[in-house]
Amino acid sequence: MRRTSDGFGGVVAELVKIRRLTDQEGQQLQRIVRRGSTNTVRYRRAMMLLASADGNRVPVIAQLVQADEDTVRDVIHRFNQIGPACLDPRWAGGRPRLLSPDDEDFVVQTATTRPTKLSQPFTRWSIRKLLAYLRKVHGRVIRIGREALR
Repeated sequence: MRRTSDGFGGVVAELVKIRRLTDQEGQQLQRIVRRGSTNTVRYRRAMMLLASADGNRVPVIAQLVQADEDTVRDVIHRFNQIGPACLDPRWAGGRPRLLSPDDEDFVVQTATTRPTKLSQPFTRWSIRKLLAYLRKVHGRVIRIGREALR
């Protein structure tokens, strides 16, 4: 619930409700819920929005979809802002990549080249030897771990 002032120094909680659905939005949400979408995030968000449209309050909706109340509020607010696009998660990609595509190509090219052609005193690469070689290459900083190299 959003907290607002009542004008007398007190605080009044404002109910979080979904805006009025268009016919098309309502049909889309019902279609997702009826079909039991394979994407559970879309399914649960559609359930939250339909429950809110039916007049249920946030705690009831949270219990229905087994989600945190803040998550339900966020989904409703997001729907009120951008509409059905809120059904699709917009998660970040995680940790930034340590290797650029050029570095990755260089690693693959090095790994597929015979070590003797690169003035190394052995005939086959092991993970440890390849890793040591890549770390010594002058002019390039290759930051890669043993497992990623594998």
